[in-house]
Amino acid sequence: MPANSSRIRVLVVDDSPVARALLVHVLESDPQLVIAGVAEDGHAALEFVRQHRPDVVLMDIHMPRLDGFEATRRIMETNPVPIVICSGTTDPRELAVTFRLLEAGAVACVEKPVGPERADFAERVAHLLETVRLMSEVKVVRRWPRMAPAAQVTAPGTPGTPSVRRPPIPIRIVGIGASTGGPPVLQTILSGLSRDFPTTITIVQHIAQGFLAGLVEWLAQTTGLPVHIAAHGVQARPGHVYLAPDDFHLGVAGGERLVLSRAQPESGLRPAVSFLFRSLAENYGAQAVGVLLTGMGRDGAAELKLMKDQGATTLAQDRESSVVHGMPGEAIKLGAASYVLPAERIADALAALANLKHREGDSRS
Repeated sequence: MPANSSRIRVLVVDDSPVARALLVHVLESDPQLVIAGVAEDGHAALEFVRQHRPDVVLMDIHMPRLDGFEATRRIMETNPVPIVICSGTTDPRELAVTFRLLEAGAVACVEKPVGPERADFAERVAHLLETVRLMSEVKVVRRWPRMAPAAQVTAPGTPGTPSVRRPPIPIRIVGIGASTGGPPVLQTILSGLSRDFPTTITIVQHIAQGFLAGLVEWLAQTTGLPVHIAAHGVQARPGHVYLAPDDFHLGVAGGERLVLSRAQPESGLRPAVSFLFRSLAENYGAQAVGVLLTGMGRDGAAELKLMKDQGATTLAQDRESSVVHGMPGEAIKLGAASYVLPAERIADALAALANLKHREGDSRS
């Protein structure tokens, strides 16, 4: 055991012997990882976690006796450990079920690296290994929503909601950037907004290719807001949510017209949060709000500062409620955040800002 003491111990849960064997082979290719055990269903996973407390659980969804959703929920209620959902489906309806596991407490979803002959096999393997390593660093994983400290500023006369300064003019658009751990935070924020939210919301969520349609369907089902994959040239509508499509940058031109671009990746990413935030800074200035959520790296941090410098109100997620505090943490270091808030307070802040449009009128030309 001392030889493996610094390695990350992974439990593989999958009812398919072939899939289990492939996942074990893939994980063992990484010298930082070691297989703690395998389980063929949720019941076996529950018992293994209770007895051996692995560092990470790689969980399938559809299994006999106890499926991945129920197993995840029970693990997070009894012996919480980081759980990464490993799915091979591309059906949006099935993927919407996958994202329900994030509600139950899973911290990430990855594509199952099936078919070694496929062109994207190596890319899937690399993403899976990186995600497992990263999620092992989540020291305390609670069932969502996390109860982050509410010590940040509160609005006069409204206990528990963030206090925000009134911007000089009503806002026209909200831009949100997120990466690892982002989907459940997006769900928390969007479900906290009223159905008549008066402002367009644009989102860049770093996510494995093929998962976006499921994320959009899940968010639409669970938040009550109209959620779309953005299309080039579309006139964005108030109260609607638009997510950047796979492999396209998303920006917003004047008049709330969506712009998609195949420009070079930024920091290796397309879509990049930096592209969205830069377009909002250039085209909307103080009429925009930027929000940077949990995620690895620094995508969008400098551009959130650019938005702030142009008069925009900017929000960054706090460390306690972030799965990975890389992106918002970098923004905070740069002085890019007007406010640092826990995930469950961000919707209140957006509502307080956007409702100025109702009270003060629309300043659009």
